[in-house]
Amino acid sequence: MIQTDYIDVSVTLPLDNTFVYKVPEHLREQCAVGMRVLVPFGKRRVTGYILGEQENAGPYKVKKILDVLDDHPLFPVDEIPFFKWVAKYYIHPLGEVIKTALPAGLDRQDVSCVFVTEAGNKDFAAGTLAPGEAGVIQFLNEKQGCTLKQLIKNSPNPSITSLVRKMEKNNLLSVSAVLKKEIANIKKEKFIQHLGEVPKKNIRLSHKRQQILSLTREKQEISLTSLKAHVPTAAKLIAPLAKAGYIGIIQRQVFRDPLGDPVEPDTPPKLTQEQATLIKTVEENRGKGFVPYLLTGVTGSGKTEVYMRLTADAVKSGKTAIVLVPEIALISQTERRFRARFGENIAVIHSMLTHGERLDQWRKLVLGKVSIVIGARSAIFSPIENIGVIIVDEEHDSSYKQETGLRYNARDLAVVRAKMYGCPVILGSATPSVQSYQNVREDKFVQLILEKRVNQNPLPKITLVDLKKYKDFRGTERIITPELAIQIRACLEKGNQTLIFLNRRGFATFPACKDCGKSLNCEFCDVTMTFHRGQDVYKCHLCGHTLAAKVSCPSCKSSKIQNFGFGTEKIETMLKSMFPDARLARIDQDSTAKKGSVLKLLKSIRNRTVDIIVGTQMLAKGHDFPFITLVGVICADLSLSLPDFRAGERTFQLLAQVAGRAGRGQEPGRVIMQTYNPEHFAIEAARRQDYMDFYNNEAPFRKALMYPPFTRMIQLKISGRDEKKVAQIVEQVADVLNQLLSATPEIRETVQILGPIEAAIHRISSRFRWQILIKGPSSTNISRLVKSMKAILKVKAMKQVTITIDVDPYSLM
Repeated sequence: MIQTDYIDVSVTLPLDNTFVYKVPEHLREQCAVGMRVLVPFGKRRVTGYILGEQENAGPYKVKKILDVLDDHPLFPVDEIPFFKWVAKYYIHPLGEVIKTALPAGLDRQDVSCVFVTEAGNKDFAAGTLAPGEAGVIQFLNEKQGCTLKQLIKNSPNPSITSLVRKMEKNNLLSVSAVLKKEIANIKKEKFIQHLGEVPKKNIRLSHKRQQILSLTREKQEISLTSLKAHVPTAAKLIAPLAKAGYIGIIQRQVFRDPLGDPVEPDTPPKLTQEQATLIKTVEENRGKGFVPYLLTGVTGSGKTEVYMRLTADAVKSGKTAIVLVPEIALISQTERRFRARFGENIAVIHSMLTHGERLDQWRKLVLGKVSIVIGARSAIFSPIENIGVIIVDEEHDSSYKQETGLRYNARDLAVVRAKMYGCPVILGSATPSVQSYQNVREDKFVQLILEKRVNQNPLPKITLVDLKKYKDFRGTERIITPELAIQIRACLEKGNQTLIFLNRRGFATFPACKDCGKSLNCEFCDVTMTFHRGQDVYKCHLCGHTLAAKVSCPSCKSSKIQNFGFGTEKIETMLKSMFPDARLARIDQDSTAKKGSVLKLLKSIRNRTVDIIVGTQMLAKGHDFPFITLVGVICADLSLSLPDFRAGERTFQLLAQVAGRAGRGQEPGRVIMQTYNPEHFAIEAARRQDYMDFYNNEAPFRKALMYPPFTRMIQLKISGRDEKKVAQIVEQVADVLNQLLSATPEIRETVQILGPIEAAIHRISSRFRWQILIKGPSSTNISRLVKSMKAILKVKAMKQVTITIDVDPYSLM
């Protein structure tokens, strides 16, 4: 409960400051730090978050809050310093940081909605309107009104905003503020109680009514859902019974269950000597509080069991635990293993949950009903206190980096949050990031090593196949080489499973015209379309634009479009033709789009109802399928030639991880890796499963060119629909940065500004993209430079151009 008249509020707008509001007397008892409030801001109403109390309002005239939107705080008080650190480091508004952290769908604010007036409809019917005006009214009548934002987005008229203003002035339209409803809500359910009293009046008791009374008498209290399982028409029958006084009806909050099928409890296995020593090391250091560990180990070395033992120790001592995993598909496997050990004492947070399910999981955590949270990157913001351990599995994975809005890295935030709470943090990976290993070299992290697989099986034997030998072949042999085909047949004959890996989805990735030779490009992006045979469409993988399969060439209008290249869909078709007796499954973004489809496919692999699995990187990491004994990599070079300093690191990690899926059971594994560059150090290091060899080759390049981890970096991404306008703003931003750097002699020698330069893919979704890189040894110095630039340019109008600040960027594409 708030004790003072004034509160400090952060609003969900792109503003860096917090604001003071007055709490009316009748709302004071309902207010607490961590709750949402509805506040007036300018001429509209927006959501705000209570961050603390204020003794006075200062010299300003203070507005009153309008309403309290929660019955319980959404985050604990001690998480506020963490939110403020994130806002400062990532140069992002505090209110939007908190909005990102919370479950989606909780934002309430006024939005401008456009409606047709009576006069507008009369003029439209009379045909006296200009064509542009008539088009607007026709669109609004079809939609029965819409938001101003939707109208602007759907209109082909570049002057739509001024046209709407003119029509509003002439009383043809009305634009009014409407309070947007919350998308996510808590779920309530009716519960029927046995009163055990003499009814107020007697009514006829049919057989079904007697059945309801019998069940409530037996259970004392039963939910309507459970009651309907016995009496399907119970919903209609309970009201008369309640009115007569036979039963009581109450509503209570219930939690939606996003977890999978029930899991049998497990018995913790006996630890290997390596696992026991490692756990003992962490336990002995618990008294030191914050200690960051890098847990490296070969694939299949039992890292998950270590995570569960450390989590169990934290829970046993009355603390909580956060476990981060990179892929939603991996969350399912991890969740099953943790539920088998910890029962229902876990919550799960990831983007595939519905708004309601995620809100329920969040409330379970904030109310202290569970001690363990498992989730993807957003779970690092979980509202739990008294944290005993934070675990980041597959810490090298790019999925931990958010690439829109607040561009945070959950792995880095795990270290920051562990330091704030004074607890150990475990970053685990068989192929650690260069950055994390460099922290070990600089004694910032403590390294823990697991060198052997838990079942004592050797690592899979990896064979490189040089694709240059097959460049003149035709048909399937150019893509699925004889070496790989022979091994697939041998694997099938033994009754084992095969994983075929290609990190490219679709059927054909390069459609081109046979007459003029031009490729079929996306209308809105600078990339070629990809043919998807199952959907019979060409699709852009960047903006989602689609074209019918029978499209004509945009350049010469010829209908002779030939599909070149290959993706997972084509590989699946080839394998079905080569091995008609085998059962195949494909796991990629297309085949797992529906909710629950990932779990269904993973279950089929676990139950051995498929023989060959074709997959992208979704299957490359962390999964444990003991009957996969062969892994085939169709083309190991796909990511090597990307214009990004991390291209070699990503390639090594992906190949080493996918190779590690083989031979995790009783039988030894085999990997066939097809490549055009067998001599490249990243490919060779992956063949030998030798991380140190990769690091010793990669680190000198990074150091010589001063790229992370040997420097800090901020990327400015500038984009807009007007190519000339974007180019002008880019030059303006670069000039301001260079002037600021020249005026700061103490950092001039160490900070570099690279660019501006067009992005590798210059146009995406009709937006032209440029980049500027700021590099330097001190994150504080380059951050101060960017903040100064932001403050200077804020004064100047930058309509239709967006400047995005990406601190510690992962991709330079």
